[in-house]
Amino acid sequence: MAYLPLSTANLPDPAIDPAQGSSPEDYFGTLLFTATAGVAGSVTGLGFAPDFSWTKARNTTQSHQLFDNVRGDGVRLITNSSSASTDLGATYLSLEDDGIDYGSSTFSSNTYVAWNWKAGTSFSNSAGTNGASIASSGSANTDSGFSIVSYTGDSTGTDGTASTVYHGLSQAPEMIMFKPLDTYDGAVYHSGLTSASYRLVLFSASGTLGEASDNGFFNGTAPTSSVFSIGSRKHTNSNGGMIAYCFHSVEGYSKFGSYTGNGSTDGPFVYTGFRPKMLIWKRTDGSGQSWEILDDQRDPYNGVTHYLYPDTSGAENNATAYPQDFLSNGFKIRHTGGSANLSGGSYIYMAFAENPFKYSNAR
Repeated sequence: MAYLPLSTANLPDPAIDPAQGSSPEDYFGTLLFTATAGVAGSVTGLGFAPDFSWTKARNTTQSHQLFDNVRGDGVRLITNSSSASTDLGATYLSLEDDGIDYGSSTFSSNTYVAWNWKAGTSFSNSAGTNGASIASSGSANTDSGFSIVSYTGDSTGTDGTASTVYHGLSQAPEMIMFKPLDTYDGAVYHSGLTSASYRLVLFSASGTLGEASDNGFFNGTAPTSSVFSIGSRKHTNSNGGMIAYCFHSVEGYSKFGSYTGNGSTDGPFVYTGFRPKMLIWKRTDGSGQSWEILDDQRDPYNGVTHYLYPDTSGAENNATAYPQDFLSNGFKIRHTGGSANLSGGSYIYMAFAENPFKYSNAR
């Protein structure tokens, strides 16, 4: 048997491979910009046309805003409230070939971040097709494992019917963010939860919640390679319309997983197979801990300490006492805070790549 030298050059080629002309930056990118009150602007440099853009003011209190090309330019959802989807018009914000354009009334004079994903291929699926019991439509990218799904449920509260929805991907989603288009709280499915009988929420008027058992969200059924399941609750099954953002891991580009805290400043190392460009995590086994977002644009060097919180409108927090490192093949927690590293605590995460491990350099 022949053996190769111990070298990253001899690692297997990733699914999204820069050497073959396909790079993580073709599917995900972060934009930083400063807006001026009353002045329209354009933010470019992505290198692709985004289909989903998530924006947040960094230096002031302002809601997290979600835009996608399935609902249309200028149609906004907010992660940190139960507000309905609002059509503010294409002049409010539009998704363009290389970034986003925004109107004079969109952003005040503050600094902003926008995280952007590419989906790409439109689909429409009727009830009774591909294992789905209700119709759906949207945009999907099977190469990067991301789809945006629009559908209409039948629940006005907690009395809907369990159903299945086609998601447009070729593998089972490992994380799904659900948001009703009318006024109601959304939900999050993640494969790192105790089971498909458990759910998380992005926001709740009841406070910051951990996972809880409730088959009314996902009908106690994990997604398949063609459909995801929804239960009776309006969080995932609103008759006012739904949007779902679906993701699965792609080697060298994205990873959705879980880890256990150790309560030490020499915290857990979590292998992703790439150097993270963006990271979201959430403690699942207790209440009181927010979702947290980190990225390599707001923190170009280790330690990574600039936090934003999807379940609040709060400004960015530079929490230097709570650092972590983005490494060539994963991330490492360097603090004992309960939001990321309680001893024995359970955490889920989603991560997107700067470069696959095979091509990563040290920071």
